[in-house]
Amino acid sequence: MKLGWGWKIAILYGVFAVLIVSLVIASNRQHFDLVTDDYYGEEVAYQKVIDASKNQSALSQPLQIHANENSVIIEFPNEFKDKILTGSIQFYSPVNQSWDHTYKIIPLNNSFSISRSELQKTKYILKINCTIDGKNYHQETEINLHA
Repeated sequence: MKLGWGWKIAILYGVFAVLIVSLVIASNRQHFDLVTDDYYGEEVAYQKVIDASKNQSALSQPLQIHANENSVIIEFPNEFKDKILTGSIQFYSPVNQSWDHTYKIIPLNNSFSISRSELQKTKYILKINCTIDGKNYHQETEINLHA
């Protein structure tokens, strides 16, 4: 049996339609986490983050972040020593929103430590926001905890 050109076009159109339907179904099953649920509200307040980042860059040195097999250690600059420091550290995971963690900064000897058992073995973006003497500071740093 020989197929005419009309049947070939119909088969091609049918295969194309099945492909499009399967792509639509696959894309609807995909899960996307937004960076934040209140994206627009945070975008309006982003000028405060820009100002705090400028304050951070004016310090003698940036916050030092080290990871060993047991913990992640954040060391604050000498300007912060013996001062009352308040703020938070957010571990933002671009991979999965459920892996995100936020910690209140409680410095001990001008550093702060977080146990690695609380964190996943993935890449995190650390968003550190702190206030000293009424001045805000902000630093974002990537850290890879795969190993």
